[in-house]
Amino acid sequence: MNTANLKLQLENITKTFGDGDSSIKVLKNVTLNVKAGEFVALVGPSGSGKSTFLSVAGALLAPSSGRIVIGGQDLSQFSEKQMNEIRLDKIGFVFQSANLIPYLTVKDQLLLIAELSGKKGKQANQKADEMLSRLGLSHRAHAYPENLSGGERQRVAIARAWMNDPEILLADEPTASLDSERGRAVVEMLSQEVKERNKAAIMVTHDTRMLDLCDRVVYMEDGVLTEQPVFQH
Repeated sequence: MNTANLKLQLENITKTFGDGDSSIKVLKNVTLNVKAGEFVALVGPSGSGKSTFLSVAGALLAPSSGRIVIGGQDLSQFSEKQMNEIRLDKIGFVFQSANLIPYLTVKDQLLLIAELSGKKGKQANQKADEMLSRLGLSHRAHAYPENLSGGERQRVAIARAWMNDPEILLADEPTASLDSERGRAVVEMLSQEVKERNKAAIMVTHDTRMLDLCDRVVYMEDGVLTEQPVFQH
């Protein structure tokens, strides 16, 4: 296989929680490769292992076995410090819950991410303004999370995930708190960003109306990933 164009490689990933007779194998020899410019949807019933898979793919959870390669870097020998750097510099996360910091304004949520990676000043400000504008949030830049709707909070979380121009975006039900029109607009923006900037993205979703915006759809059930897409355009 030519791996030069692969942003994310997950090879024979298993994840087991617990020990002995009480252990539960949540992921079972899962393999998935995502290329630059590819937007992959991950679908399947609740409890099938999708969120665990996303956490392993994003180096938030260590696999019980298997190999993760991000941008050509094998994470198996990385220290915790190196893993933190990978998560900050290479991966953008969007979770079902926006997880915003309550005492920071919308714009400051984004600027914090820039500051953590050593980016400050005019460039960080311009990037934050650009992301807020693209997601229709410019008028909410100085608002606090408690004054935002659920949909607005989720859009802030998406803007924050793109703030550091990550190589990989991992989104867990990013449209769950959005109405259908806003949800589609957000997924269209994600897809466009992936294509224009040659990124890679995996989106867990239950919303089948969004699948036509994805390049490939893979299906997970009982911790097993179906190699053939269930939908392709």
